[in-house]
Amino acid sequence: MLAAGSGRLFASDRRGGILAIAPDGNQSLIGSSRLVPNGFALQRDGSFLVANLGEEGGVWRIDRSGAVTPWLMEVDGVPLPRVNFVFTDASDRSWISVSSNDSGDIYPLDSATGFIILHDRSGTRVVADSLHYTNELRLDASGGFLFVNETFGQRLTRFRIGRDGTLGERATYAEFGGADFPDGMALDVEGGVWVVCVGSNRIYRVTSDGRRHTIIIDDADPACVQELEAAFVARKLTRPLLSTASGRKLRNISSIAFGGADRRTAYLGCLGGNALATFRAPVAGLPPPHWEWDGPGPWSRPAP
Repeated sequence: MLAAGSGRLFASDRRGGILAIAPDGNQSLIGSSRLVPNGFALQRDGSFLVANLGEEGGVWRIDRSGAVTPWLMEVDGVPLPRVNFVFTDASDRSWISVSSNDSGDIYPLDSATGFIILHDRSGTRVVADSLHYTNELRLDASGGFLFVNETFGQRLTRFRIGRDGTLGERATYAEFGGADFPDGMALDVEGGVWVVCVGSNRIYRVTSDGRRHTIIIDDADPACVQELEAAFVARKLTRPLLSTASGRKLRNISSIAFGGADRRTAYLGCLGGNALATFRAPVAGLPPPHWEWDGPGPWSRPAP
């Protein structure tokens, strides 16, 4: 999910589009299609690039009128499989994560076939591979480092970004264990990285030196966590099992966005929920590149 400086919130919607939530609570569904939207990125023109987890895969564009069109369907002549996430930075470069070349219901826990694609003025190319289930990614405030969650590697990885967008100096920034599977991510103004662990319903804040983890939210259900960890250890963790996991109150949190006038209201996206949970953060979120890109304009139609 995303928050914008206008006060609007945006969330991927299983009806095949993006749900826009106005500050007064009014909702509008932008687009309706066969897509299975996952991560998405607001663009300067008010459109969205959407990672499609559906069988057709690829990255699609949904414009403000709700029109849905393919945007990136192959790289180097190879069709893109299911795409997990897309992030557009302040230089209008789009960073795209593909979790794995295996999209079956049994997760490929012992293979690292995830990769990262960069689309910029020079073209489109793979800039990192051999990732252990690539998930959300973000650039730091300097624009010099790229953070990415490797969900089943149970780690937060950091790359140094070269001037031409190449990725080098790959390092493990933080590691997780048990049933903590890093999924969503956001950064704060102090350089902290907030990591949302799907399944365990925990949120960690990793300090700017990568050395200390602080649990911000722990809504883990002990029985659910035990089941997930046992399945992971036995290499039998499946998509349905992880997708339907739940916490004591939260319905499987998977993403986080900082919003509000001071960017200290944290909004949580949940895989199994039909509402957004919020809490007040102790530090403000780093303003995302799209913070001022959400201008006035019509939406496709009111959400039913």
